[in-house]
Amino acid sequence: MLLIADAGSTKADWAWVAKDGESSYAHTKGFNPVVHPRDLLQGEVEKLSSELLPNLKPTEIHYYGAGCWDYTRKLPIREVLQAAYPTAEITVMHDLLGAARASCGSEPGIACILGTGSNTCLYDGRDVVDNVTNLGFMLGDEGSGSHIGKAFLRAYFYRELDNDIRDAFEEHIKIDKSDILDNIYGSPIPNTYMASFTRFMGEHLDHPLVQKIVFDSFGEFLDRHVRKYEGHLNVPVHYIGSIAYHFKTILQAAMAERNLKMGRFVHKPIEALANFHRRTMH
Repeated sequence: MLLIADAGSTKADWAWVAKDGESSYAHTKGFNPVVHPRDLLQGEVEKLSSELLPNLKPTEIHYYGAGCWDYTRKLPIREVLQAAYPTAEITVMHDLLGAARASCGSEPGIACILGTGSNTCLYDGRDVVDNVTNLGFMLGDEGSGSHIGKAFLRAYFYRELDNDIRDAFEEHIKIDKSDILDNIYGSPIPNTYMASFTRFMGEHLDHPLVQKIVFDSFGEFLDRHVRKYEGHLNVPVHYIGSIAYHFKTILQAAMAERNLKMGRFVHKPIEALANFHRRTMH
């Protein structure tokens, strides 16, 4: 029996694959060991094991997580999962490998994550063979929810928004400017807070300035990441994550401008990952 996790910074999707191949799904808050305290994951795993998917005894756990690029960041996740499921064999992997397996399958391609954060990799059909460094929300995360939200907030504070979109935004948030800044600089998860403003942007996607902010962010993402891979014009570029899914039309336009080959859009990769691991069950 398998327990599979696809964990981003904002939310985590879990799949339970029983011995007969049947699947059950659950959802918790996300976790990124770079920006989140261990207690957050511990609380969500306790909720998963006691309430959402109770009384399960997986023999294997496959965890794909944001920020899981080295042993130090994987260790707390492994320890929390082992405490909750002491008899399970646990594998903690970078979410890039999960993105590649979910979107590329067994074919070569470029796999991209566009959610709260962003990342990319070149995949040869079996393994991740190249990865342009992801600098996180403070220095990078181009094309992500936090990057787009940050750009919109800059336009708001620098008085670059048209009156109509500014008034609509102020009506939407119902807090003053100082509260926004307090929420950013006083939040333990500022990337998630900044990404939350993309919901408003999605509701006003017909506004030219909103379109430009999103388009420019995607353009920066493609230029600084996707176009750095050898042979990037010859393989499909696949996407997972809520930002890619909800702003798909603008992303396609940015891709077309650069003659990139459009691949799949996978809104929630957990089902694809469940299918991938189901095929390996004995």
